[in-house]
Amino acid sequence: MKVVNVDLISPIQRKILLGLADASLTLLSAMGAVVLTNSLALFTELNIPLWVVIISIVGVRLAIYISVGLFDLIWKYASIFELKRILRSTVIGSLTLFIVSGVMNSPGLIRFCIAEALLNFLAIGGIRFSLRLYRDYLILSDPKHRGGHLKEPVLIIGAGDAGNSIVRELNNNPRATYSPVGFIDDDPKKYGKKIHGIPVLGGMSDLAQLAAQCEVSTVIIAIPSAPGDKIRSIVSDCENASLATKITPSLSKVLSGITSLSQVRDVDIEDLLGRTEVRLDVDSVSTYLSGARVMVTGAGGSIGSELCRQIAKFSPANLILVDHAETPLFHIDLELRSTLNSIAVQPVVADVKDLTRLTQVFDNTRPTIVFHAAAYKHVPMMEDNVEEAILNNILGTRNMLQLSGEHRVSEFVLISTDKAVRPTNVMGGTKRLCEVLNQLAATQFPLTRFAAVRFGNVLGSQGSVIPLFKKQIEHGGPITVTHPEITRYFMTIPEAIRLIIQAGALCRGGELFILDMGQPVKIVNLAKDLIRLSGFQDGQIPIRFTGLRPGEKLFEELYFDARFLTDTPHNQIFVTRPSTQSLTGADDEISAIIDGCFRIPSGQLKSQLMALVDKFSPVYQPVNQSITESVT
Repeated sequence: MKVVNVDLISPIQRKILLGLADASLTLLSAMGAVVLTNSLALFTELNIPLWVVIISIVGVRLAIYISVGLFDLIWKYASIFELKRILRSTVIGSLTLFIVSGVMNSPGLIRFCIAEALLNFLAIGGIRFSLRLYRDYLILSDPKHRGGHLKEPVLIIGAGDAGNSIVRELNNNPRATYSPVGFIDDDPKKYGKKIHGIPVLGGMSDLAQLAAQCEVSTVIIAIPSAPGDKIRSIVSDCENASLATKITPSLSKVLSGITSLSQVRDVDIEDLLGRTEVRLDVDSVSTYLSGARVMVTGAGGSIGSELCRQIAKFSPANLILVDHAETPLFHIDLELRSTLNSIAVQPVVADVKDLTRLTQVFDNTRPTIVFHAAAYKHVPMMEDNVEEAILNNILGTRNMLQLSGEHRVSEFVLISTDKAVRPTNVMGGTKRLCEVLNQLAATQFPLTRFAAVRFGNVLGSQGSVIPLFKKQIEHGGPITVTHPEITRYFMTIPEAIRLIIQAGALCRGGELFILDMGQPVKIVNLAKDLIRLSGFQDGQIPIRFTGLRPGEKLFEELYFDARFLTDTPHNQIFVTRPSTQSLTGADDEISAIIDGCFRIPSGQLKSQLMALVDKFSPVYQPVNQSITESVT
């Protein structure tokens, strides 16, 4: 017998079918109530034809079903919510019939109405939930209804809300490739209990034994609140048990429609960092970005391009992409144009060092908000190119600040770095002076709100260690790490950008915002985690220490003095008091350094930079041959 697939019929046809079915069920319920309460004689005595009673009941109940939207629900996913909707519609219908018929004067009619209401609730609810049960039975028992493939049995680690949700979605999604057979959870109170028919089998200490009993080779981690060290421990236990490890996508991606909960993925290095999900105050961000003309410099870079993507979600009137490199600018422009409809995207090839060209750009585009991300950031390379670091970072920033103030831009946000704190290198020194220039601009142009946002390294950015380590692993190693004790702060590019955008909403003028970077991470541990996540065992990929490079620190800092940190309305953004470095005469001294580029030797130029930047100390550890041995 061929079964009609209800999903293939039109919404109108579906509503007509449901209406006819409900009319038939209501009619049968009314007839059943007549028989159960022996009300036929009562209707005859009251001189009410039975057909009038039946038609009245069917008409009233169908009208109520339509008004409460009972035909708009998807019954193959029926749950307690839908059951409450049926109960409410039944009660409303019965109250309407009570009022219309005046049954309070007749105990016989009261009995009939109560019986009819109960039968109607059972019939209407029963037929709908039978569809859900029938569908679930097919999905769970018949491979033909699993999207044409057999599902791989898996264990779910975490019998909480996320575990409950992932089981429900895996069971309801015919295209899902996994079938849950059991939960693993360290809460003994849950042992032996079931969630959607799936038992909680035991804790992590029983993982290997339970995996063998259930004949599974894959586990899914469903603990979104777990810190990085917890995820790292779980992954390690799974590796010891020779189990493949998957993880559920973040809640923010599920809620934003980027992915579904059933689309589990491999564990990534970001999961092992265990950072708290960044949440935006959407209202405050929309207030200043919606309808604005937003300029992003360095728009083709890792930070700049992600800024453009996320700013676009808040419907600015214009998005002005400024970059000196045409190829990355072309790519982000092409990407945005393919995804945006109502936003005007304007790519501009311009060098922030060229004040004449920038003036022309500002005159033509009239930005109201500026995010300045253009900068040279590679520490060792800038040690050998002092002049370019000064011109691009310092002169470029001064040009952007000047034009933003003169054109009365409402907000200007400078992207800074943790390397600006007690800098030991040219790049950090130039970025510290950019922060100083930002403070100066806040006093010179009071109609523009200037702010700087300081944070550490971002995972996966161009030139960062993660892409480098992955390439080294692909080639069989060795992975090169400068020092066994070197640490860095890390966050993902999307979360850094969300906080930068949020900081723009908090800007009142002259602030230096510090992003919560969590705990610093040892680079060697990062390398070891990547080796394991790439499927290699300890010892298969060597790690070689090469020694600190010129200008490189063992550890980075986010602020000069923790006593000066102040909370903001966002719990992952802080504001710090500007350093004690005097601004008096700073503009003239910075101009002198810029004018000295290409006229005086690099070494002398660097010395002038060191003298100007407060707490600049070019101390680094040279390559130490005693630590170049390979370790595993």
